[in-house]
Amino acid sequence: MLSPDGWAPVVDVLAALKRAGLPDGIDGLHAVVAGSDKQRFELSEDLGTIRARQGHSISVDLGWPVADPPEFLFHGTVERFLAPIFVEGLKPMKRHHVHLSHDRETAAAVGGRRGEAVILRIAAQRMAEAGHIFRLSGNGVWLTDGVPPAYLEQAAT
Repeated sequence: MLSPDGWAPVVDVLAALKRAGLPDGIDGLHAVVAGSDKQRFELSEDLGTIRARQGHSISVDLGWPVADPPEFLFHGTVERFLAPIFVEGLKPMKRHHVHLSHDRETAAAVGGRRGEAVILRIAAQRMAEAGHIFRLSGNGVWLTDGVPPAYLEQAAT
């Protein structure tokens, strides 16, 4: 059971892993947290609870602070998604926020998981000036509710 801010007791996570027939040792869980390429998970200071830092499919309030973004942020995608993105903008889809990167390299790594990455540049500062809210997660991922097409362009390679 998740708390409203996304924390789950480690003992419950380990029990669920065991029920699923997956490795269920505390050392393995710590290794997953430490080895996550995007630092997706975090353990509480007392190591008794764990949560994902972003990307939830259910409603949680992670408490990430509202922050002023840099002039530009980046998003990695693949060619087949470009046409709808330039018509509808970036949407959170099954997540609660659109995830943006502070640099092209990170966006390329994220977009490259689905094929050859195409990098989009987002005029984040202009968006913020127009009233869009940005939050910065504990692992450096920028979060926003969506990115309208007017703020998007394909980044030069």
